[in-house]
Amino acid sequence: MSVTATNPILPGFYPDPSICAVGDDFYLVNSTFAYFPGIPIMHSKDLAHWEQIGNACDRESQLPLGDTGHSRGLFAPTIRYHEGTFYIICTNVSYGGNFIITAQNPAGPWSEPHYIEGADGIDPSLFFDEDGTCYYIGTHPNPAGCQYDGDWYIWIQELDIENMKLVGEVHNVWNGAMRNIIWPEGPHLYKIGEYYYIMHAEGGTGPDHAVTVCRSKNVYGPYENNFCNPILTHRHLGRKYPIRYVGHADLVKTINDEWYMVMLAVRPLEGYTTMGRETFLARVEWENDWPVVNPGVGRLTDTVEINLPKWTTYTAESNEYVFSTMGQLPPEFMVLRNADKSHYSLEKGKGLLMLFDTHTLKEQASPSYLAFRQKHHHFIAKALLDVSNLSEDKRAGIAYVQNNLYNLRVEVNGKMAEVILCEKGTDRRVISMPLQGSNPLEVSLEVSLEVDGLSAAVIIEGQKSPEVDIRTLSTEAAGGFTGCTVGLYAVADTENTDCACFKRFSYSEAL
Repeated sequence: MSVTATNPILPGFYPDPSICAVGDDFYLVNSTFAYFPGIPIMHSKDLAHWEQIGNACDRESQLPLGDTGHSRGLFAPTIRYHEGTFYIICTNVSYGGNFIITAQNPAGPWSEPHYIEGADGIDPSLFFDEDGTCYYIGTHPNPAGCQYDGDWYIWIQELDIENMKLVGEVHNVWNGAMRNIIWPEGPHLYKIGEYYYIMHAEGGTGPDHAVTVCRSKNVYGPYENNFCNPILTHRHLGRKYPIRYVGHADLVKTINDEWYMVMLAVRPLEGYTTMGRETFLARVEWENDWPVVNPGVGRLTDTVEINLPKWTTYTAESNEYVFSTMGQLPPEFMVLRNADKSHYSLEKGKGLLMLFDTHTLKEQASPSYLAFRQKHHHFIAKALLDVSNLSEDKRAGIAYVQNNLYNLRVEVNGKMAEVILCEKGTDRRVISMPLQGSNPLEVSLEVSLEVDGLSAAVIIEGQKSPEVDIRTLSTEAAGGFTGCTVGLYAVADTENTDCACFKRFSYSEAL
């Protein structure tokens, strides 16, 4: 029996994937940057179908974010399992640096962070050797001094896992497969057969991204370059190729002793990337003790055949949320930074109550914004909103967010619906639609990417607005590491204790 996985296996804002296998279960984690809760925990039994079973950092004490920039916060987690314990090692580039959290159950709860003294740099990973010795591998500036931006080195040091302390000598082991390479990052260390392997990304997490590998019979090297490097990249396929930025990979072995690789990539359309970096899958075979990715193809494929039985009992996201019947928010929802939990509450029979907060999406703060990852190039997001307590100074609706400087907001004040486009931090009202008095009011945001560009339209009381050009809400214009999110938004001009009430929210692909 086999199952077919469709790429990307995790569509939308799921960057920097790391994966581990425990028996016939697979667990995968991703970066979340300034969003909270942090580090989604994804579970699968066939590598094709995935369900989110929790978030590793679901308490502010684990993940202080403060006024973190949109593309700061949590970078590149790695998940590993050893002798009954799950480990996630990660970098909070804004507060605290490199840390480890642990759990006996991957669904949580996860421990408070153990910050690792002396672990400079970013993108750490853990490796447990056959004798139980744990090694830390990460990347930091060239110890001899950086000669150019991105002149970094991969280093290894033993880690006392009981006390979460680095011990022994630092070994700078590798700085990339090619000359004058930039940003060797996301390294992972493996022992396969008689060799230790370092697999990492280089070239920067953009058009020149690539996966490379080296090996040694000693954990501290010297490491031998693979003459076939890079073992995976799309940078040679041109800027019009439908899948780009391929890199930041991790290996996993199934119970059938077959190997697969997860990695990030983007799917721009007409030159615009809105969903950010997504998680893809490829098959790996071994030749001459070197990994070969998708033999005979050498690039990512639309589908991957996996020699595992199809997992039929997984819980799929419905993306239809009737808040008045829910006891808690599902784990796929996020907020920006460390929002006060009292700002969000579910009331049976009524719906989701969101405080009219004075913080706006333009600030590096925690506005009342409940975010959902964009997963399709063409989508419709709908919200049913009670408008009875809306006014000119208390507004609610739907927001589509690339970052705090680039976003689109549909703000309903009870009499009007206004569409506001924020570019470079400056607001511009692009549409005003008078309301006919419906309550509750359904607000729909339709985003599409066609040959002539990226646009959005609003549908209220059966009226569809003119399309708004939102090409600036792409990675190419706005920059950064995150993909777009869409969700519910409430804002006020003055301090208050009132709440907007959302009855339901839905997200679907627009066919």
